[in-house]
Amino acid sequence: MGSKEHKQHAPSRLKVGVLSISSTRTLENDDGGQWIRKEAEKEHHTVVCHRVIIDDVRAIRAALCETINQHGPQLVIMTGGTGLAGKDVTIEAVRPLFRKELTAFGPVVAQLSFEEIDSAAILSRATAGIVGKAVVCCIPGSLNACKLICRNLIFPEAGHLAKHLNE
Repeated sequence: MGSKEHKQHAPSRLKVGVLSISSTRTLENDDGGQWIRKEAEKEHHTVVCHRVIIDDVRAIRAALCETINQHGPQLVIMTGGTGLAGKDVTIEAVRPLFRKELTAFGPVVAQLSFEEIDSAAILSRATAGIVGKAVVCCIPGSLNACKLICRNLIFPEAGHLAKHLNE
């Protein structure tokens, strides 16, 4: 069965968690996270959790595990903390929790970003993988990056990914 057939049999409505990683943002000024939440709802998904978490490995891991265990999302989108600064620790916090990594995610994000922002695309360390029964995507925190990645990768494949996790 090809990807088109898989997508036809994939769930169209998922439970989604949104975790924004930032030491300066709040829910009120979390532009990227707010956009993701609204876009997920436009796509007819149910947002089960939207939180802002400080840039701290333990806090990020705890929030992700709590979100998955308490809310049961099939998709968690984590925005922020994927850059090169010392405070950017989302990848270090999340990658050890992956039971499988979606190794093509980062390179495809880099290609999309390169088309938009040229060589600055190499500064992002976007990644995705499976934690429990959830697909977890770690993406940059800028509003433009959230829009680019969610519109072109995450939302078009979300149901397809969830279908495979339920097999």
